[in-house]
Amino acid sequence: MLFVPVAAVLVVLALLNVANNTWKEHWYVPTCLAGTVVLLGIGLLDKQSWSQLGLGPGTWLPGLVWGLACIGAVLLVYLVGTAFPFTRKFFFDERTGGQTGRDLMRNALFIVPFGTVLMEEVAFRGVLLAMVHSRFGLVWGIAVSSFVFGLWHILPSLSMHQSNAAVSSIVGEGRTGQAISVVLTVLGTAAAGVLFCFLRQWSGSLFTPMGLHWALNGFGFVFTWAIVRRRRQVPLT
Repeated sequence: MLFVPVAAVLVVLALLNVANNTWKEHWYVPTCLAGTVVLLGIGLLDKQSWSQLGLGPGTWLPGLVWGLACIGAVLLVYLVGTAFPFTRKFFFDERTGGQTGRDLMRNALFIVPFGTVLMEEVAFRGVLLAMVHSRFGLVWGIAVSSFVFGLWHILPSLSMHQSNAAVSSIVGEGRTGQAISVVLTVLGTAAAGVLFCFLRQWSGSLFTPMGLHWALNGFGFVFTWAIVRRRRQVPLT
């Protein structure tokens, strides 16, 4: 019975991953919200407390403060990164650049925070981290949740080398380029998962990694969209 609840979380995550990458876009947020509820239910049935899940009421305020600090730090990094040609090219992603301004705001202010960030932080830095931590210790909790977080990004990374010219120039094209892009994405997101775990443990709150996660994705959409539109000389509307 020791591994059954953890296995249940992994099965739910696998189903969510396939659904989110195959179903129509309008099902994304409802699926993420439903998945969040299910995963929290598994964690609570496993007798993980709200504090162990990173959602203890006493952690809300400090978590929000440090989350806002993370948002400010990411904004500064993106401003610097887009100011120089060498780093600016990594923001040129055709998938984001083709959106309308309305779609951009919907992605940055609705889909990312209430879909991607909420579900992934509850899943990986909340439930999975807490459940493995309580059984095998913090190091294993961070390692497992971060490794699974890396694997979570395999499906969405399959087309990255085609949509981002800077990435394809480094990893190449065709199946070899795709394979390299996937491996680098898994490693990169697993490393990001470790950072998110440290922030969650250090602050005691999921709100801190949520702030960083939203800033990386939300500001990423905004800066990428603006750079692509500017390069195409399309009005920012």
